[in-house]
Amino acid sequence: MHLEIVSPEQIILSDEVKSVSVPGINGEFQILDNHAPVVSILKEGAIKLDTSVNLPKGSKDKFYENESKLYFDISGGVIELQDNKVVILID
Repeated sequence: MHLEIVSPEQIILSDEVKSVSVPGINGEFQILDNHAPVVSILKEGAIKLDTSVNLPKGSKDKFYENESKLYFDISGGVIELQDNKVVILID
């Protein structure tokens, strides 16, 4: 599936991923390939990706690795999944 992480200043990531975990307002949840459509509000926490993602040169310093996962801290946002495309708009 395709993932885009977008801030008001820039597109932080636009790449194919196997899965993504996000901090939803009712708890963390994971989205896998061919997941049903979702729209949700995100709270403060971390977006988690597997390490096979190719990070853009300008965004590598925004992610950190821990236990075979890439983490990107957010203060909140919105996630939308439709037709195997995930868009995360962050604050």
